[in-house]
Amino acid sequence: MIPKSPPSFKFSRVGLTIVAASIVLFSVLTAITFRNLNREQQLMKHFLLQEGLTLIRAFEAGARTSMMLHWQEEGNNLAALVRETAKSPSVAYIGIINEQGKVTATAGEWRDSSTRPPVSQVLSHDAPFTNFAAQDSPRQIFEVAKEFNPVASLELGGENRRNRGQQWCQPERYGAPITCRQVIFVGLYTTEFDEARKEDVRQALIMGGILFLLGSAGLYFIFLYQGIRVSRSILANMELYTRNVIESMPAGMLTLDTGGRIVSSNGKIEELLGQSGAGLGGKTLRQVTGDRHNRLEPLIQGGTDFLDVSLECHRQDGATIPVKVSAARLLNKEGKWLGTVLTFRDMRELREMEEKLERSRRLAALGRMAAGIAHEIRNPLGTLRGFAQYFGSQAQDGSAKRYAELMIGEVDRLNRTISALLQFAKPREPEFEKVVLGELLTKTAQLLADDFKNHAVAFGLDVPEEDIFLEADPDLFIQVLLNLLQNALAAVEEEGSIVLGAKRYNDAVHIWVRDNGKGMTQEEQARMFDPFFSTRKTGTGLGLAVVHNIVEQHHARIGVESESGKGTTVTLVLPIHQGERRE
Repeated sequence: MIPKSPPSFKFSRVGLTIVAASIVLFSVLTAITFRNLNREQQLMKHFLLQEGLTLIRAFEAGARTSMMLHWQEEGNNLAALVRETAKSPSVAYIGIINEQGKVTATAGEWRDSSTRPPVSQVLSHDAPFTNFAAQDSPRQIFEVAKEFNPVASLELGGENRRNRGQQWCQPERYGAPITCRQVIFVGLYTTEFDEARKEDVRQALIMGGILFLLGSAGLYFIFLYQGIRVSRSILANMELYTRNVIESMPAGMLTLDTGGRIVSSNGKIEELLGQSGAGLGGKTLRQVTGDRHNRLEPLIQGGTDFLDVSLECHRQDGATIPVKVSAARLLNKEGKWLGTVLTFRDMRELREMEEKLERSRRLAALGRMAAGIAHEIRNPLGTLRGFAQYFGSQAQDGSAKRYAELMIGEVDRLNRTISALLQFAKPREPEFEKVVLGELLTKTAQLLADDFKNHAVAFGLDVPEEDIFLEADPDLFIQVLLNLLQNALAAVEEEGSIVLGAKRYNDAVHIWVRDNGKGMTQEEQARMFDPFFSTRKTGTGLGLAVVHNIVEQHHARIGVESESGKGTTVTLVLPIHQGERRE
């Protein structure tokens, strides 16, 4: 099962740029739209105000003309003039109200309105009043209010009939007209401007919709792109994970297509076959393994799964490697056969273990036989030694005494060989006790001091300064060190050197015997702990085998470094138990 990790979603710079640009464009469009609407509102007010003032001036001019020509019918003429002027399509209504609040004349869609300014307020200002009238009409009306002044300079009988700041209201039947002030209200339709504003709003909404679509499309493509990036990242992680799993497999792996050609491989199979991945690609299994019997290809071509089929791989360098091959078909979702996966298990180590196990069995049988023979031989040897000593003490001839001593020496040598054989065949159980390593090394060196002196060999003792306590059998451990030092003594020539030393490394202690003697070949190193193997003519070949057994009894291990002509170093690595103490 491939572990799942939550995909990280991050906006790219391109995505952020598109989103930011869309927001900026939308904000700019909104600001421009509001600005245009506000400007159109101001332009509409200005235009309608000018149009209203123009109508009022024209109406005042018509009223003056009517008053000069038909004074007696002024009221009727004013009403008629109002009605005619209100017939213009852009005029909603016209109304005239005097300062007493009386409506003098009206025409069009005149309605009383609460939003209309009082007459007194209009008369108190020289500038006209403007507002949007609150009417029940479906169309919006812009109202202009201004003082109505139809008489600018009218003389009657050589006498000025108008006082400055006053207007004619209504003539008396006999005498001068009564003067009063009036206000004219002109309502203008804003239909054309409203249609223009609606059109601008529609255009702005259309542009906003287009920007929204563009922004949405941009966001969609951003999320699509991010999804593709996440998918690519997941695929890359899966590929990396799969590749790491395949490369870390302890077994070799090959994938084949349906034609039996190699498609991919891992590092283990490349190491096993001694070829690179490029060299394996496109070849058949028989070509890379040298399978002379062609056992696997018929099974693979038939799409058959199999497990642990034995095969001998013949490498190009001539080496033959035993392997176990297993196969499994590769199928897609529809169950179609895509190829085959082969796994190769290197059986060399297992075979070596089997060979060692078989050798151990043979040695165990040999040891049991040797133990029985040794017990049978040791008693006669004791009798022979006793007779040799007796005849040697009774002999008068010098030659007879030498022969007797020679017989005693040979019996002793046979007895030592039998003792070593018994030790190997049936080693005694170690009796562990706490020993000081430095004292053990010093005692061993003293036992062989005369031998080093007789062979003119320089001996060095490297005892650790601190006291290191070990759980060991001192007699067996001294036997191990004596055997190693005697082998080193046999390997060096005169004026050679041997060093016995020890040092602590964390929770283990290393004890080594180093010499500058003749060394060993690789073959000799491989067999040096085998029983009865010796490079000396006088050796029994049991000393190092006994050493190996004793070391294993102490739960330790042996390391050997040797080169022919340059000497040998044998290192014992012993664990230091938690119960050890320092002083």
